[in-house]
Amino acid sequence: MSGQRNVLLVGSVGLDDAETVFRTLGDTVGGLAKRFPDGECGPRSNWISWQIQVIGDDPQFTVGETIEIPLGGSVRKLEKHILAEGVDPASVEFAPLGYADAAKSSYEIFCRLRNAGDIPSGTRFQVSLPTPVAVITQHFAAEAQAAVEPAYERAMIREAEEIAAAIPADDLAIQWDVCQEVLAADGAWKVFYDDLIGDAVDRIARLSASVPDGVELGFHLCYGDPGHKHIKEPADLGICVTIANRIGTQVGRGINWIHMPVPRDRNDDAYFAPLADLKLQAGCELYLGLVHLTDGLDGAKGRLSAAQSVRNEFGIATECGFGRRAAETIPGLLALHAEIATS
Repeated sequence: MSGQRNVLLVGSVGLDDAETVFRTLGDTVGGLAKRFPDGECGPRSNWISWQIQVIGDDPQFTVGETIEIPLGGSVRKLEKHILAEGVDPASVEFAPLGYADAAKSSYEIFCRLRNAGDIPSGTRFQVSLPTPVAVITQHFAAEAQAAVEPAYERAMIREAEEIAAAIPADDLAIQWDVCQEVLAADGAWKVFYDDLIGDAVDRIARLSASVPDGVELGFHLCYGDPGHKHIKEPADLGICVTIANRIGTQVGRGINWIHMPVPRDRNDDAYFAPLADLKLQAGCELYLGLVHLTDGLDGAKGRLSAAQSVRNEFGIATECGFGRRAAETIPGLLALHAEIATS
């Protein structure tokens, strides 16, 4: 293995605050990453879990049931909401979701540190947003999901538009985190639409239309990360490649990157074989989540070598964000990114 590969920071970084994240990224991966996220610190660290407060505080909704989910040897209780009595689904509108406010606050810190030289010149500010399907299927009961989705989708589009209006296009990168749609297409998640790939990509295309030209656009295709394990282990990259190809033809604008996961134990050619059928737009980068702290450089080299047997042009990343990882492990994990990228 020789040469240098680009690094993608998928999203969450489990450090104290955005300034600490930006400084740590600058000190470790630096210019290897074209884009720096703010780390989704504080209440955003557990991906979409923080949206339960937005939903729970809204009188349009009430708890319909509470379910228990096994998670890493413990049980997590999850409230599933429904429409409150007498609420017309057509009248539902969400208050601001909080993503735009967080992005604008972090961007001020990003600019200050970049101006001071702590972030490399030319680095873009990356905002990772969940698709509405994730929030709706996680936080609403099945009977309410289809009814509530249009309002939540409108709210998320407003968040993306507000972010794009506040941050210069040539400074901004927006990533859509596509998880539940991938899991549903692979039979591991229940959704409220029928065409598991076609209907999913229709929704992704509508979201992407809110990202103006000049703003970079990327997609993180994900199999989940509860307890640092996938909700379902993918047999290979076939589902991701199929979805990526559909996104590439249906999203009506340029796409800058696609990210796909690589399980720790998959350094076999069969896992990567579907990449032979991947059709990326010109200028679109592929990132493979082959970085795992537990087996370090040697493990990554095995996965990288297997991927190279099918496709050589790709950058590196972890499988998912690492906001739920112990903070003391993160500098080493970031340094590992740099080591792999330059080996």
